Amino acid sequence: MKIKFLKNSIKILSLLIGLSAFSQSPWTQKKGKFYMQLSFTTIPNYDTFFGDPDYTISGKITDNTIQFYGEYGFSDKTSLIVNVPLKLISISDFENPLIDCAGDCSEDFNESALGNLEIGIKHNFYKKDWILSGQFSIEVNTGSYDDVSGIRTGYNAFTFTPLFLAGKSFEKTYIQSFIGANIRTNDYSSNFKVGGEVGYKITKHIWLIGFVDIVKSLKNGNIVLPIENTFTGFYVNDQDYGAYGFKGIGEITDRFGLTAGFGGAFFGNNVAKQAALNVGVYHKF
Repeated sequence: MKIKFLKNSIKILSLLIGLSAFSQSPWTQKKGKFYMQLSFTTIPNYDTFFGDPDYTISGKITDNTIQFYGEYGFSDKTSLIVNVPLKLISISDFENPLIDCAGDCSEDFNESALGNLEIGIKHNFYKKDWILSGQFSIEVNTGSYDDVSGIRTGYNAFTFTPLFLAGKSFEKTYIQSFIGANIRTNDYSSNFKVGGEVGYKITKHIWLIGFVDIVKSLKNGNIVLPIENTFTGFYVNDQDYGAYGFKGIGEITDRFGLTAGFGGAFFGNNVAKQAALNVGVYHKF
């Protein structure tokens, strides 16, 4: 029973680990200051997806993402946000169920391409006991699609994301939360999203962070995607997840440090049912 619980507790989603501590934080950069993070997220060797019921594909997928995230302070209250994801995706031993052939019909595929570039503005409008901020970002339709493999590296749409952010810091602890939406074009469904995290400084240079992140489809879109895309599950419609987990931050200096994270899923729909791990480095200028 305990072994089964531990296995289920590491079935997580790659969409939230790398950025949630930063892009969904209410704190802004000081004027002229720049924060950057370079991270790597991997979901290795999976073939099962959350669904109703869960479903599998005939092949193994490894979904890697190299991600650059930056924040620049236009003023003490307003920051520019930039996020650039590079997707590195491979599928091994994939058998297309539409092809009827004798013998071994499996194929291997590899794709490396940009995901959806994101730019945004975060503005702090209250800063006393609590930090209250608003954020608005746009994901540009810069992803690609390969019609042979069914690999997609980003939503075939523009995404507009308004967020309300709140947070409070203490001597060795902070809490923060967000609520908002992903509004997508091209007849994709939009999403409601909410989440939060608590961080505690366990030593002079190490933070331990627990988080919850929930995305729920509004099911208001009816995009028709190529059937090959539905076989691989990359950026399809009506994706949901509810996730929890832990992250760590190691402050090597006041300006430079390391990050790592993993988590578990309460529920999901049309997303990978597999462990995702994230590591990164950050620098403050």
